Amino acid sequence: MKKWLSLLLCAALMITACACSSESSEEQAVETVWDWQSEPAAPKTGVTLNVYNWGEYIDDEIIDVNRAFTHVTGIEVNYKTFDNNENMYALLDSGAAEYDVVIPSDYMIGKMINRPESDGGCMLAKLNFDNIPNYQYIDDMYKNREYDPTGEYTVPYTWGVVGIFYNTKYVDEADLEQGWGLLWNEKYSGKILMLNNPRDAFGITQKMLGYSLNTQNEGQLWHCYEKLKEQKPLVQAYVMDQIYDRMINEEAWIAPYYNGDACIIMDEDEGNPDIDFFVPDEGTNLFVDAMCVLKNSPHKTEAEQYINFMCRPEVAYANAEYIGYSSPHIEARAMQDDDVKNDPVFYPVEEVAGTWEVYLTLDEKTNRYMNELWLKLKR
Repeated sequence: MKKWLSLLLCAALMITACACSSESSEEQAVETVWDWQSEPAAPKTGVTLNVYNWGEYIDDEIIDVNRAFTHVTGIEVNYKTFDNNENMYALLDSGAAEYDVVIPSDYMIGKMINRPESDGGCMLAKLNFDNIPNYQYIDDMYKNREYDPTGEYTVPYTWGVVGIFYNTKYVDEADLEQGWGLLWNEKYSGKILMLNNPRDAFGITQKMLGYSLNTQNEGQLWHCYEKLKEQKPLVQAYVMDQIYDRMINEEAWIAPYYNGDACIIMDEDEGNPDIDFFVPDEGTNLFVDAMCVLKNSPHKTEAEQYINFMCRPEVAYANAEYIGYSSPHIEARAMQDDDVKNDPVFYPVEEVAGTWEVYLTLDEKTNRYMNELWLKLKR
């Protein structure tokens, strides 16, 4: 669900914001989140954990999480990054690399848990939560979700939702009552952007039509295709990261995207303060990235120790501040500034509770059919 460029820009904006604040307030607060260097260094254990995460998806500015972990535990970290779930899965499935801790997205976690026995079976280890006491700080709302219904394999790391960014100068507030239908409003023809990937584009349409995000009914998918075909003449462009320039420069006025990117799009200095965000009442995709331990990890206990460290309140706070996405960690959110933790853009819990769905792994037949319809639409 992340785009590494988005996260890098977001981190840069936050760092810039800190630099512009007075030294006696913001900078001092960052420095005193946790002074781990004042603690005695733990003796080296001889263990090196291999951690696989999204690019720019861990704090190395406020606390410098991996360095702090090594300092207080004596466990070294070999930290590598991936740019999408599919590449991550392919590498692990091939056996070409071995990792201990990995942080995939929800639907890919489901695929890793349910990998057929003929392909080697489940890729993840069941966690010993006795080694992860800081799990107590994770909000129950994000536990035992559909991709890991028993909650045995994962610890949530970040979450977010898909909603609509719109320019308040040009979009009539009354039209927001149309929900996802705003993206089909002929009044804004040529000023509407649409997500350039089939799962999200179909997902938006599924919610608008009252279908599940995980439907495998070909009739329902065809209906979604027909609605997307109706929309196509109104769409300026199908985009992903291009949304930033087009919305900020007011080339486009309406675009669906991920709430965590509001810190870029709506920023008063680097973005456009006339842009706002809302989650349609029909519901949306809730995406969760979670920490897991691979079944073949030779250092399962140390891997659980790493996950527990990531759930330490000061560490979870630093990660949330650096990354910019919503945190499922109760204490981390409590530590954030009021204008972040009480902002429905960054924490749209009440707005989407009861209407959200997570993406599950679709079967190959459904994936193939959706992709065929998407290619047909884009011709």
